Amino acid sequence: MTPKKTPKAANPFEGAVETGKETFDLFVKSGTEAAQKGYEQAVQLTQEQVTKANSAFIKGYEDIQGFSKETLDAFVAAGTIWAKGAEAISKQVMALTQNSMQSSVGAAKAMLGCKTLREAVDLQADYAKSNFDALVAESTKLGEMSFKVANDTIAPIQARVNVAVEKLAKPLAA
Repeated sequence: MTPKKTPKAANPFEGAVETGKETFDLFVKSGTEAAQKGYEQAVQLTQEQVTKANSAFIKGYEDIQGFSKETLDAFVAAGTIWAKGAEAISKQVMALTQNSMQSSVGAAKAMLGCKTLREAVDLQADYAKSNFDALVAESTKLGEMSFKVANDTIAPIQARVNVAVEKLAKPLAA
């Protein structure tokens, strides 16, 4: 960047002023070009960073949206499992009630047919024992059914909790 050569001025002072003016103009022009280039680079870098940030934001939003949908699906699945389990338990309770009613009717008919007090007492004792044994067996069965329904219901939700913990633990591990 050297100043332009100008014809010799008539006066050395005028020549120095002319050279100074050319040097100053060249300096201003170079500074302006450098500033413009720096500004353009800054704008380009900013655009690139905004584009990257926007892409990351959109990906994060899509991840959250997908995670939320999957979590909602897990809760719907858990609700469906629970409803089917509750239906099965209700059917079992109804069957138990029906069997108990039939047993009671049978025992009442048998009691009406008893001829002695001893026969009635023995019949009542057998009826009470068989009802107690049936109640214990059915209670155990209902307890097992309830436990299975509870475990099956929580499984989809537990799976989503595990996924959430893994997603949250990844940034911490890095």
